[in-house]
Amino acid sequence: MKIADLYIRVSTDEQADKGYSQRDQEERLKRFCSTNKITIGQVIYEDHSAKTFKRPKWIELLNSLKKKSSKTNLLLFTKWDRFSRNAGDAYQMISILINLGVEPQAVEQPLDLSIPENKMMLAIYLAAPEVENDRRALNTFYGMRRAKKEGRVMGTAPFGYVNKCKEDGSKYIALQEPQATNLKWAFNEIAKGLYSANQIRLKMNSLSSKKISSSSFHVAIRNPVYCGRVFIQKYKDEEAYFVQGQHEPLIDERLFNRVQRILDGNKRVELPKTKILSDVNLPLRGFLVCPKCGRNLTGSASKGRNNRYYYYHCHPSCGFRKKAEVANLIFEEGLQLLNINDIMKKYLKKIFIDNYKTFVKSPTNQKQFISDEIDQLNSKLSVARNKLLAGILDDEDYIEIKKDLKEKIEKLEEQLNKDDSDDKTVNIDALVEKGLQSITNLGKLYKEGGINTKRDIIGSIFPEKLEFDGKIYRTARMNVIVDRIFQINSDLAENKNRERDCFNPFSCQVTMEGFEPSRPCEHHPLKMASLPFLHMA
Repeated sequence: MKIADLYIRVSTDEQADKGYSQRDQEERLKRFCSTNKITIGQVIYEDHSAKTFKRPKWIELLNSLKKKSSKTNLLLFTKWDRFSRNAGDAYQMISILINLGVEPQAVEQPLDLSIPENKMMLAIYLAAPEVENDRRALNTFYGMRRAKKEGRVMGTAPFGYVNKCKEDGSKYIALQEPQATNLKWAFNEIAKGLYSANQIRLKMNSLSSKKISSSSFHVAIRNPVYCGRVFIQKYKDEEAYFVQGQHEPLIDERLFNRVQRILDGNKRVELPKTKILSDVNLPLRGFLVCPKCGRNLTGSASKGRNNRYYYYHCHPSCGFRKKAEVANLIFEEGLQLLNINDIMKKYLKKIFIDNYKTFVKSPTNQKQFISDEIDQLNSKLSVARNKLLAGILDDEDYIEIKKDLKEKIEKLEEQLNKDDSDDKTVNIDALVEKGLQSITNLGKLYKEGGINTKRDIIGSIFPEKLEFDGKIYRTARMNVIVDRIFQINSDLAENKNRERDCFNPFSCQVTMEGFEPSRPCEHHPLKMASLPFLHMA
């Protein structure tokens, strides 16, 4: 007695839901079983491609056939292309089924596989669908490549764009808001070189309801589609190249190329030091190095029973780890010592105002300077005219020189004729006083400021990395201006009997109370001098 499982397959979900193929296959298979008195076992419906046997329902069927309780000895389908469209995989699967005692058979293309000559017909039945698939895939490939050469973006639109269709049926991509504006902002931020790409992605996600994953973001900022170019891949003898796309570019090529150089780490691109976005509990993250191995310390939080505990720590292989709360407190207490007293403020204010008066020209001097420059340009024009008359200079060169000089003269004359009333009077005294007031107490400013203020203060005072061993901080050097200001502050405190205001405290520096004398540091080969909380090389 023969028991057959019926295998019914279509290629897509849409065919399964809306087409007639599945119902038609089922009807023909059941009619065949009825005519040949074959008992029907399982009826399996599949809606996956036959390019491979990695199909969900097929895997379930094969596992059931491998069970000892299975009584199936025949597997029926309408045609061999329903079974497989890959000849190599098909031969292997037929061998597996025969070893399980199951005979695969197409009711509309029947073959007795025990007869050797029938294997030639089996090869034709299996190869024909595979050839058809390959030809269809090749035609699709050539069509998509031709469309790319014409500047069309194929497939799903990248982030910031959306797929659309024109009235004539042709498809294109268009900018989609707010994703397009957000991604444009991200490109501009990366070009500044202030933050890493992932930090910019996180910031962008926080400002928009439309999120983008890390991998998708890094693919996007590498995609030339955003600057209006479409990449044509190398194929056979044809080299890879770019074409101008038909879509609206999000950014210009200059910005895109700069971003690529930054992402590639091109040393020719001059960038400031990359900032690190830090937790409010980890303001020193990115400024510290490990005293044991010299690596940069990072910071993170450990989750306890009731709270989160923050630490500055090195690589796990090193094991250096200190509580962030302790490190932050020691740093804050140290900054409390860096105060500018009234005497120092008075002296600094005098220096700033004197320099302003020395280097900032008055309106009268500025107009005289412009008049002199106009006279020089007129002299150059006169020389060019003489060379033209002498035949040394041809007409085209003279016209070009004259045009260039005339434009410069007109701009200078416009500045010269500008009404002085348009110039805003700068109250330098008030500006200097306001600036000095804001830094009178760095410790207080640091303690009360936000995370960005704290990191700006740290970066401006310490251009080199800080080393923290759990008790004190060490650094190779401080900002030279900050170092001098606070040393001068100490000198003035010890010389209160001086009567003159116009003196130079740099010429009589002494060691500040609390400073240690220069001595070698166990961690640095250089000479060390230290603030009460800081060692400097």
